[in-house]
Amino acid sequence: MFTNIALRAVLRPSVGVLRESGAVCSVLSARPWTRSPASVSGPRVSCGAGSFAVPPPVRHYARSAKKRKTAPVSQLSDLPPTMLKMDYAAVPLAQTTDDIVKRLLSLELASHSEKLQMKKEQMIAKVQRDKDDRHSMEVQVAVLTARIRNYQEHLQKHHKDKANKRRMLMAIDRRKKLLKNLRLVSYDSFEKVCEELGITYSFPPEYNRRATRRWLAKKAFCIKVFKEVQKQKAEQRLQMKKSLASTGTKAVKTKDVHTQ
Repeated sequence: MFTNIALRAVLRPSVGVLRESGAVCSVLSARPWTRSPASVSGPRVSCGAGSFAVPPPVRHYARSAKKRKTAPVSQLSDLPPTMLKMDYAAVPLAQTTDDIVKRLLSLELASHSEKLQMKKEQMIAKVQRDKDDRHSMEVQVAVLTARIRNYQEHLQKHHKDKANKRRMLMAIDRRKKLLKNLRLVSYDSFEKVCEELGITYSFPPEYNRRATRRWLAKKAFCIKVFKEVQKQKAEQRLQMKKSLASTGTKAVKTKDVHTQ
């Protein structure tokens, strides 16, 4: 009994608040055209019996137009569409045919792989040693460069393609090793390859490990152990020299004794 009386005493003021909000909403709905200018200019509210007034979200009608992203410049853009395909470039009959056949045999209707093969041949012709050179380090660098740029163009459009990203990183590592070997073997050809293909060779860092406290302590301990080992080796060398000197003096004495 006492609990019921306490609950009624608690709920009585909340019921009065809800009745007052319902009365206000009914007055506003009964006189929709007699509102003040301030209420008209402000945001509309939704009133209901026993509900609180919540303003609607603000809508931004004057949004700035989004800028369209410009397409990346492809390495195949410098290939003229009137150029014949690689298989028909050396055929003399293809040069004298009509325009329709030339269009079919040209790069205008060629696939992406055929255009990429033509680009590879152009890059190989820039750096190869002679006409029959197909396996030198310069040719391998040219082929890998064309392949890497093709992967980069693909990843700019499809940035979630993890397989092609992995192939691109593997090709970059392979080209880096070839350029390093070429720089050690023939520096002139290395400079020529970088200049003709537009490659900027950057030296790898000497040591790119983050210096943590554990690593610094381990390094100091290793240096201390190395110095101790070097000290022991120096002592062993001194003992060896002394022993050799003593054996030499003994040998000289024995010779003197035998001569006497």
